[in-house]
Amino acid sequence: MSVLDKEKSDKNIYDNAKKHFLGNFPPSLPIEQAYVHIGMYLGWIIDTELYSEDFEDEADIQIFRFKRREISCTILSEIWDGYLGHELFNNIGNMFTYYYYGGGLYHNDYENVLVKKLPSIYHVKDNWDNYDKLKEVMDIRYKDWKKLVNID
Repeated sequence: MSVLDKEKSDKNIYDNAKKHFLGNFPPSLPIEQAYVHIGMYLGWIIDTELYSEDFEDEADIQIFRFKRREISCTILSEIWDGYLGHELFNNIGNMFTYYYYGGGLYHNDYENVLVKKLPSIYHVKDNWDNYDKLKEVMDIRYKDWKKLVNID
């Protein structure tokens, strides 16, 4: 059992795809769609290098492949079982994730940028254009948050 697997059960979990596809998930969509929003956030964490040393140790190949755009946000999320927990992030990554993801701002931005007239968050396509649109907003949110908390 890896360090991350050991800690999953007793630490703060921001999101988990399982709760989505076992919940009010549209039956007409493939299960992979439950991973898209989580994967986009995890991908942004990788691009921004806000991940923990433990995550880097266990996911170095996935991190490398994601940065090269060889694996999609969905694949990245699926590799980690759709799990988004605090041990994946470094201290600053956790503080921001608690504020942004945990506080519901990420979901608001996700809906405003990508969902718009789609039936649900699960209908967003996992592609680099969508990721880049959302990344642009997340970069601004992160920059503003760093000013707010005097980081940098």
